[in-house]
Amino acid sequence: MERRTIQPRPDWQRTVESQGLIYPLTRHPDGVLRPYWDESAHYVFGLPEVEALEETVEELHRMCLEAAAHIVAEDRFADLGITDPRVARAVAEAWHRRGELPSLYGRFDLRYDGTGPARLLEYNADTPTSLVEAASPQWFWMEDRFPGADQWNSLHERLVAAWREQAPLLPPGSPLYFAHTSDDELGEDLMTVAYLKETAEQAGLDTDWISMEEIGWDPLSGRFVDNQLRFIRSIFKLYPWEWLTTDRFAGPLLDTLDNGGGTGSTLWIEPAWKMLLSNKALLAVLWELFPGHPNLLPAYLDGPRELAATTGYVAKPLLGREGAGVTVHEAGNGADPVPREEPCCYQALAPLPAFDGNHVVLGAWVVGDEAAGLGIRESSGLITDEYARFLPHVIL
Repeated sequence: MERRTIQPRPDWQRTVESQGLIYPLTRHPDGVLRPYWDESAHYVFGLPEVEALEETVEELHRMCLEAAAHIVAEDRFADLGITDPRVARAVAEAWHRRGELPSLYGRFDLRYDGTGPARLLEYNADTPTSLVEAASPQWFWMEDRFPGADQWNSLHERLVAAWREQAPLLPPGSPLYFAHTSDDELGEDLMTVAYLKETAEQAGLDTDWISMEEIGWDPLSGRFVDNQLRFIRSIFKLYPWEWLTTDRFAGPLLDTLDNGGGTGSTLWIEPAWKMLLSNKALLAVLWELFPGHPNLLPAYLDGPRELAATTGYVAKPLLGREGAGVTVHEAGNGADPVPREEPCCYQALAPLPAFDGNHVVLGAWVVGDEAAGLGIRESSGLITDEYARFLPHVIL
């Protein structure tokens, strides 16, 4: 793994926008627009290195599924902050029926510097973003700048294949709706959903658009409907389950999930059991089940324990996006650690490696149960936040 500088392509912004990345710039707190898509540098990997990372990602995915099974079997939903028995029941029901419920993709965030084992920082398998830039613009960038080279990137082909494989699980005679919240100001959620809709259409599926805010509930039929009062039989939503189960229609939603997939039910993608994989408590359950595993970091739910005096620790809210609420605590500062009031996961501090002063995290994608591609983000600090930059990569 190596970071190399390179001259950006002429008119690069217009190029990546035409490829679906309509948010190539980020407005920083000082009001200045700076590149989110940053092709002034790139990362280079060797093929054996990427093959080893692929094996690591697929092993981590298997371990996460084992952890999910353990949470359900041992009724440990409270450890994830799931205290509503109806929500817990819906998640457990979805887990037991997972062979009948389409499930598409997820993204592992990994700490890796090219010299030691990759370490899991977190897993988002419910509403992961940065998909468009990983799948499309960075592939075309490689073809422009390094024709004949390769990239860890089979995202598009695997997404189309996954939709095609899971098409028999979708209710017949109705389109698969694709939804995002209209509160999305940057357009990232919109373009992610648009891209996934395109892959579904390439797989031969009939699709339709709707925003989450346009979804209605028809109390007479006991069904979710679109803005033309048509029954929504199946829907892909880029909208977290923790919001779905607490907003205005949570009651009807849980009623239909209690129906066990019968008449009146809406098939939601991602399914409710993905709540188990997008909760930071998963990190602590993994460490409990696989202590000492080389691809895991020590993690606990009841406080930092020995981490406060040894490695230092990172306190992560159980739910959150783009580093929100994450705090870093170095070891040996002389103060007794004070667990936070909100439920958190306390994970060993493993500072992101710095390349030319940039802190880098690998976003490794899974489609179905297979490793499918890589996206790389850089940040100025130790927390990968909303001001991080996306850099392409190549295998040479």
